[in-house]
Amino acid sequence: MQFDQVVLAGGGNRCWWQAGFWHVLNEHFPQAPKRIVAISAGAATACLLYARPGKDGALWGLNYYAKALANVHQNINWSHLFSKDPLFPHHHIYRAALTNMLKDGFEQLQTAPEIMVGLAQIPAWLGPKSAVALGLMVYNLEKYFKKNLHPELGKKLGFKRIFVAAQECKDIDSLVELILQSSCTPPFTPVMYRDGRAVLDGGLVDNVPIDGLLSAAPGERPHEVLVLLTRRYPYPDFFVRELPGLRLTYVQPRQPVAVSSWDYSQYSLMPVAYEQGREDAKNTIFSLTFPGK
Repeated sequence: MQFDQVVLAGGGNRCWWQAGFWHVLNEHFPQAPKRIVAISAGAATACLLYARPGKDGALWGLNYYAKALANVHQNINWSHLFSKDPLFPHHHIYRAALTNMLKDGFEQLQTAPEIMVGLAQIPAWLGPKSAVALGLMVYNLEKYFKKNLHPELGKKLGFKRIFVAAQECKDIDSLVELILQSSCTPPFTPVMYRDGRAVLDGGLVDNVPIDGLLSAAPGERPHEVLVLLTRRYPYPDFFVRELPGLRLTYVQPRQPVAVSSWDYSQYSLMPVAYEQGREDAKNTIFSLTFPGK
């Protein structure tokens, strides 16, 4: 159970499940991957795992959110309906959370595994607003109706993936901006731009970004990859797929994660999601160590 690379799917608040799973896995089998490929809140989780290592780091982050969300009782500020203030508080809260959780460990990220953060560039034939509407529509169609593990519609429409290494960021502000760009999901966030071009949540291309992995050369041992999902798919709790130069072990939550991706009104479900990841890891490790038991 040593993995050369790790993939962290997006999922907003559900990504606390990934943190819980990763911490228990490392308590039993310490990992030293060379590359982590992640999008959206999965990218935030990847950075948190190394900026604030171990369970104590997760608890620090959860305690921060407990204070930040103490007075957030709804996900829409209806009082802002006829003002210039944003209806949704998520962008401001998320930016502040990323800054506070990662800034003290920013230097540690320079010696962490290479963290590749995925973003979605919009098609050249669409404007930002129409791309958001179309992209979110096809994303949700595939997610809720087809339940594809690796969707294709976004790519066929012209959405393109780009990856940026977290270690390329020169300071905490540029790292936070990169993660926000990878998490860009209007109307919860504004449309964001990178190098003058509109970008959206990396999940609009594929919420499970295996396209950022490095494959072993022909004739070499395939790279072992751990893929941590954040939602249930019609597959076993864990399963293996092989691609040229890669052997991917997918793990998904045994039950739907308790918290919704952008729900900031129920903080109490975040630590539940983290503990759910820890419990799932214990069961998965037992199953992998003692198959058939």
